[in-house]
Amino acid sequence: MASSPTPAPLVSISIVSHNQTRLVNKLLADIDRCCGPEIEVLLTINVQDEKPIDPERYSHNIRLIGNKTPRGFGANHNAALKLAKGEYYCVLNPDIRFIDNPLPELMACLADPAVGIVAPLITNPSGSIEDTARRFPTPLSIATRALSGKRPIEYGTDNKICSPDWVGGMFMLIPAAVFRKIGGFDERYFLYYEDVDLCARMRLAGYDIRLCPNAKVIHEARRQSHRDLRYFRWHLASILRYFFSKPFIMMMCSRLMGGKR
Repeated sequence: MASSPTPAPLVSISIVSHNQTRLVNKLLADIDRCCGPEIEVLLTINVQDEKPIDPERYSHNIRLIGNKTPRGFGANHNAALKLAKGEYYCVLNPDIRFIDNPLPELMACLADPAVGIVAPLITNPSGSIEDTARRFPTPLSIATRALSGKRPIEYGTDNKICSPDWVGGMFMLIPAAVFRKIGGFDERYFLYYEDVDLCARMRLAGYDIRLCPNAKVIHEARRQSHRDLRYFRWHLASILRYFFSKPFIMMMCSRLMGGKR
């Protein structure tokens, strides 16, 4: 008797490792502990670690993608999307930790076809909310943050589903068909502002962005651009690219003309 075909995964999770075996193993263990069998993991090894990741340690289907040379954030996740079989595509950083399974709450938010991206409420290990859902940046807001040294929490404090301008790329859940329709991440960015640009293009295409506080995860952030001059230069270059981009100009024009977004 012929065996029945393996059902297609509901969610394809894309993770990119930059010599981060320890973090990736912790995240894969979280996925095993919290998530059901409807998950596939696309794990891109962007920079190889001395201790390779063993997918056989975990119960979920894990597909390893090895890069001959390192690629940027957007390029890696776009390449993984081409292999993804799930209805939903989840962009996930290795330094995210699961408390429980955040996916059902997030998929419930995506039941509204007007929604293009959802994200969970993200806290740091001490339990404080992180500023991963924000208003779109402007030169004035960037200068104000830099001079004040403050990172105000703009969304998520009232524990209600809300519609931020953009959400951070450390955890996004997107209908795969919508992500393909939008064209994925803009690969001209490198490590920074891919998420801002994607959310701007989503809004310009008529989709909403949602923050779902009933889904919660922990972010063990490193803030590399605050400590490494090379990362700071990449960050600055991405900021300048965004402020001269068509999505930024169109978004600002829409708001000047009284548009909601």
